Amino acid sequence: MKAVYIQDAYQVEVQEVEVPKLTDQDVLIEVKIAGICGSDIHTYKGLHPFRKPPVIIGHEISGVVKEVGKDVTHVKVGDNVTVEPQIGCGECVYCRDGQVNLCTNRTAPGLNGWFGTMAEYFVAPKETVFLLPDTMDHVQGVLVEPLAVGVHAIRKGQIGVGSRVAILGAGPIGLLAMAVARASGATVTYVTDVLDYALDAAKEMGASHTKNIRDNASWHEEAINESGGLFDVVLIAAGIPGIIDDSLKLLRKGGKVITIAMFNGTQTFDIHNLQNQEKEIIGCMTYNSVDTETAIELLNTNQIIIEPLISHQLHMDQAGYGFQIVDKKQDNSLKVLVSFE
Repeated sequence: MKAVYIQDAYQVEVQEVEVPKLTDQDVLIEVKIAGICGSDIHTYKGLHPFRKPPVIIGHEISGVVKEVGKDVTHVKVGDNVTVEPQIGCGECVYCRDGQVNLCTNRTAPGLNGWFGTMAEYFVAPKETVFLLPDTMDHVQGVLVEPLAVGVHAIRKGQIGVGSRVAILGAGPIGLLAMAVARASGATVTYVTDVLDYALDAAKEMGASHTKNIRDNASWHEEAINESGGLFDVVLIAAGIPGIIDDSLKLLRKGGKVITIAMFNGTQTFDIHNLQNQEKEIIGCMTYNSVDTETAIELLNTNQIIIEPLISHQLHMDQAGYGFQIVDKKQDNSLKVLVSFE
């Protein structure tokens, strides 16, 4: 089969490899579409904390079941499926509590011999495979995983009817998190970024307010004034220096900051603005099965507007170009999908 490798930093190659072997507990999926995620870009740049080149990249997938192991009963050959791309040990306190994302021995595609999803075929353990409704297409299916990140963040922030939410960063994760906040009843969804085209997509996906903060030192005050007050929750979807401090400036007393972005290096912030006003900074790590199930339901019931998010659909032979434009934010790129048909 053909597979997309990150061979070294900034080096993308399509190579021929053997189709992975199935065990009795596995599902072989014929990949239709895979997505390029921000964490894939960290691997592409050689900056990911644990997924290092050379590696078959990718963890977002939508495809068709090609073969099942003898112990697999919940999906069959021909079914459309997606994957929650993480495996827990099944024994630690976190796995027993349904928090596989916190497993001390968690693994994911591109680690420990588990090939990534950017290949013609992908093997996944049965517990990670989710059946897609017949009413969903593969573009919706490949967005289940990144949308589940947003669902998990909204749960962590306890966002509901009447919530006032700021989303810092209008990349795909920020936009999907905004869309889940909106679907959950948030009345204010204020999105910031430095790219007008990303903010245009935010508007089309239902954001109540948008602001380009490039070269604008007073954007915090403007955001508060334009939206009608301080925010209940701030979702951080851009791991840039100083963004924790930015979020605390926007937050009401007792409010929550949810960190979704992948950060490099150290963040500093005003501890008094946190402690004296009983604000909270809450880490957010991927998702769990309940988040994946909710993401499927939101997409299947068309509660999430996805069309403005999809900027490119490329063939696997163009994957290198896809990584380049996502990394450099070229060609108005947002969500770039890679097709294997």
